Amino acid sequence: MKKLCWRRLTLALTWFGFIFLTGFDEVQLKDIESAVIQEDYRTAERLARSYIDQKPRSTEADPARYYLGLSLLFQDNERDARTVFEKISGQYSSDILQDKARIGIIDSFILEGDYETALNRAQDFLVKGSSSKFKSLIYLKIARCYLRLTRWDEARDYLNRIIAEYPDSLEAHRAHQLLNEKQFFAVQVGSFLDRGRAEKLIQQLNYNGEYAYMIETIDQTGQTFYRVRIGRFSRLSEARSQEKRLSELGYPTLIYP
Repeated sequence: MKKLCWRRLTLALTWFGFIFLTGFDEVQLKDIESAVIQEDYRTAERLARSYIDQKPRSTEADPARYYLGLSLLFQDNERDARTVFEKISGQYSSDILQDKARIGIIDSFILEGDYETALNRAQDFLVKGSSSKFKSLIYLKIARCYLRLTRWDEARDYLNRIIAEYPDSLEAHRAHQLLNEKQFFAVQVGSFLDRGRAEKLIQQLNYNGEYAYMIETIDQTGQTFYRVRIGRFSRLSEARSQEKRLSELGYPTLIYP
């Protein structure tokens, strides 16, 4: 459950923001895309493999491979997804598709918890793709890696870069939110539009001996979310241990920042 929650909250910005690629086969590739959007990743994987087996031209096969890698990533199969993305990024393809494949590789390391490697890949991306349209997204991924490595000052530097260089981007809004986070880790166990529901969950958790509290955040549309969190941990390992325990109890857990 926790991995599914992680993907929905941290990968949605990456993938669903640029999932539609022009120039694809109007029928079969759109079927694969539709399956991914509907979060039917097994179907997306099956359709992508079937399409690739037909040996289409590379201009058509590479987008199908991209969807295959994406479906594997969302099924917790980071290594196989990375192999697919590496194949796209290592051969001739469109610049945009190569960038997306390289972002997929970065995300595969993040999801495995290998933040150092993800950080190195992201910084390499900036060197090789200095003019990429995804530069603000890479800044955000670098900042997130630094946060997980408790390198707070370096994380703040990249978050401030996003705000300064891309003030109107979706990443800038997320950067503002992360800059408001305290320098400790917490486990989120619920996010509500209804304050009353958040308060009820806090009462339940506190009654069971947990230290639960509420954080208010506002999204880009102006909606206020009431997020219920537990703990103030100085080490990521402590937060992960708490997250595992709470996830096993059935809570939709997510570590912040």
